Parts: sequence; C-alpha cells; structure tokens
Amino acid sequence: MTRILLVEDDDSLGFVVKDNLEQEGYEINLQTTGKAGQRAFQQNQYDIYILDVMLPEMDGFTLAEYIRSTGSDVPIIFLTAKSLKEDRIKGLKLGADDYLTKPFSIEELVLRIEAILKRTGKKSNQQPIAIHTLGKYTFDTKNLKLIFEEKIQDLTHRESDLLEFLVQHKNETLSRDKILIAIWGDDDYFKGRSLDVFITRLRKYISQDPSVKLTNVHGVGFRLEV
Repeated sequence: MTRILLVEDDDSLGFVVKDNLEQEGYEINLQTTGKAGQRAFQQNQYDIYILDVMLPEMDGFTLAEYIRSTGSDVPIIFLTAKSLKEDRIKGLKLGADDYLTKPFSIEELVLRIEAILKRTGKKSNQQPIAIHTLGKYTFDTKNLKLIFEEKIQDLTHRESDLLEFLVQHKNETLSRDKILIAIWGDDDYFKGRSLDVFITRLRKYISQDPSVKLTNVHGVGFRLEV
C-alpha cells in the first residue's frame, strides 16, 4: 500500500483529503503542523509527501528543504492558497514534484499522485488489467500490441498508456486537462499539442472497427465510444 504523509493545518480540508485518499486505497498519516510533519518524517518512511505551504511552527517550504537535506528523493506535492509564479518556482527549486493551488478537486490530486507513482516506477494502488477487449480489437498492454483479427499494431509506451487510460474510462467524456495530468503529469501547452498527435494516431489504429470511435468533444476533450 502506498504510504503518504499529509501535512495540512486546515482541519476540514485535511479530513476531506485524508478520507478520500484512504477510500482510494492509500495509507495516510495526517499532521497539522510543520514540526509534527518533520517528526513523522523522521519516524517513518513514506512514498509521497503532500505539504501545505502555510503551516504553523514550520512552513511547508522549510519542511521540504529539511526533507531534501537528508538525501531523501521521495516525491513532494505542495498545496497552497497562493497562485504566485514566484512561489511555484521556489517550490520546484526545493525539489517539489508537483504543485496544486487551492481549491482543487480530489480527483485531480489522485491523478497527480498516480502520475508521480508511474513516473517514479512505484506501484500505484490500481492493479492494471493486461488484456482489454475493445470492440473487435484485443489490446495487450503488457506487450504493447493492438490486435485486429490477424493484424497486429505495435504501440509505443505513450500510445499504450493513453489508450489504456481511455479504455478505463470508455464511453466517458474526459477533459484534456485530466488526460494530460494522468499521462504526461501536467497540462502545459506543448504537452497539449503532443496529445493531439497521439489522439490522431489512435484514431487511425482503431479505424477498422466502426463500433469503436474516438470522438472529439468540442471545448472539453475526448470520449472513447464502444
């Protein structure tokens, strides 16, 4: 089970985040001050640290700096009410892996956690299915192959990751941001252009079965219709 140290001084937000992440299968240690977070760090090992920036006793930046000074490279996500570019840059310079501005959705936080776990090679709490049936296609995620009758389309890792995410949410409209965060880890403009390229490729790959469509939802994102 993925263990997360959550340091958040807002009791209501801390409870909501802890409760929702535990429902997703994560083990959460919630602390409400920077010093308490520091003690928790010293006493146990974690897979991810989620730190509020504005904390009593020791702010999140100082806590992150302390964590990195010990040689720990465990991923850090900052939570902040500030959207200032300077704060984001400061956090990233301290070795943060991601940065969420309040208010944020739990769904987005979970996606960012999953993206970090995937990027760092750690196991997520979701057990992947190796073989998917997609209309008349067989999608083999382990071997990166999309099979239609006797024709085999080899996929790149990114193509496979994107198709797998779409399959997991088939017949559901997915926003561009949600896809980008899940597959690329963030939603900047250039990664958005890459997404369009990969969507075009996947449309071509699944074009032989009319019962399977990758639809553009104008102004929102995409939907894999099966």
